[in-house]
Amino acid sequence: MLDEIAQQIKVCARCALAESRTNAVPGEGSPQAQVLFIGEAPGVAEDRQGRPFVGPAGKLLNELLLEVGLRRPEVYITNIVKCRPPDNRAPRPDEVRAWRDYLDGQIAAINPQVICLMGRPATQTLQDPKAAIGTVHGQGFEREGILYVPVYHPAAALHNESLRPALIEDFSRLKRLLQQRLER
Repeated sequence: MLDEIAQQIKVCARCALAESRTNAVPGEGSPQAQVLFIGEAPGVAEDRQGRPFVGPAGKLLNELLLEVGLRRPEVYITNIVKCRPPDNRAPRPDEVRAWRDYLDGQIAAINPQVICLMGRPATQTLQDPKAAIGTVHGQGFEREGILYVPVYHPAAALHNESLRPALIEDFSRLKRLLQQRLER
């Protein structure tokens, strides 16, 4: 199922983002992942390689994963939109809508225990359109049997060093929530 979705994503032209992409970035990781990480959109390195979180934010994410006892091959990593927006701008609502079926398909195919929402766009897409990441980060909420945990996006901590301690604490909370969840 995930492979079929990935093939559809690679040729998708539902929105204007397809016109400027080098590669669509479906996502990667274990199809049986208990934890799904969802970011905003591919950046320049991701667009070039066709893989999620391979640039500087990806390096930081890899470090954070190790801190909470996870390895990248054990989780699944994707974004709410699968093509890089021009100039790394935030995805527009019509672009998010165009990609939503693919994201929902990935969630259904993986059926994770926990979804980590990285940043405001992912949080607003899957939690609440009015959610402020500064208010909800690190707090878990459950819906349809899945625990959702919004966290600051790793790129935000790279651009604003003052957010790094909060991001590290978000991942510490994620670790505790994961342990509680998986011990059930």
